[in-house]
Order: sequence, then structure tokens, then C-alpha cells
Amino acid sequence: AGTPQAVHWRQSTRGMRMGLIDSLLGHAGETPVAKLEPELRPLLAEGEALEAAFAFVRDMIVFTDRRLIVVNKQGVTAKKVEYRSIPYRSIVMHSLETAGHFDLEADFKLWLSGQPAPIAFKLGRGEGSTRLVSLLCQHMPR
Repeated sequence: AGTPQAVHWRQSTRGMRMGLIDSLLGHAGETPVAKLEPELRPLLAEGEALEAAFAFVRDMIVFTDRRLIVVNKQGVTAKKVEYRSIPYRSIVMHSLETAGHFDLEADFKLWLSGQPAPIAFKLGRGEGSTRLVSLLCQHMPR
């Protein structure tokens, strides 16, 4: 047992450990946008708001109220970073593919207007990948 504070601390540190493990395995784990604010603020337009973010091993997909920002950290030290801005209106189609119940990963693809090949992501299994697709559907033009 323990005090309520001790129980809360154990639960929160377990969540941090599981978040780290999920990220290392490539699972799409939702990341608090407040943590990303300092890094992404210079890239946002005036009045643009961060809504949600999903982190992978080194990459992220960030939802704003206007666009997706795909963050690709490159190299051994991850000092080189590519920020790809994708307006929601340019997304033509998306797909989430899993091999079945015991598959450890899923493939997520985005097709963009004017681009012959999709942008592909390897996602882990779990709620992160389905939440990502759900958010994308909410932002798609009608």
C-alpha cells in the first residue's frame, strides 16, 4: 500500500518508463505538447496552436490547428533535424495497415497532393496508432 502520494508517484514513474519503452520500440506514444512548445514555437504561425504529438524512436508527428509537422531527427547525435510542414488540405489519403492481432507494428502512410509516393511511418501496435488516425480524420477537409 502506501500513502496516496506514493501510489501516485509509482503510477506516474511507471507511465514514464512505459512511455520510454514504447518510444524505443517504435510505438506511437502520445507526447505532452507542453514539452514540445519550446522546440516548436519558432515554427508556428501567429495564433497557431499545438494540439497533439506522437513520438517514435527519434521522430514525431505533431498536430496543430492548421497542419501536421513531421519532425525527423537524423544522424547519430540527432543534431540535424528536418521539420516537414504538411497542410491538412494537401493530404489526399491515408492508411493504417496491421498484419493481425499479434503483429508488433503497423504501417501508416500519407499520400499528399502532387507527390507520387506516400510518406511512410512504422508505428507500434496500440492505442497511439489508432488515436493518430482518429485525429487525422478530424482534421481532414470535408
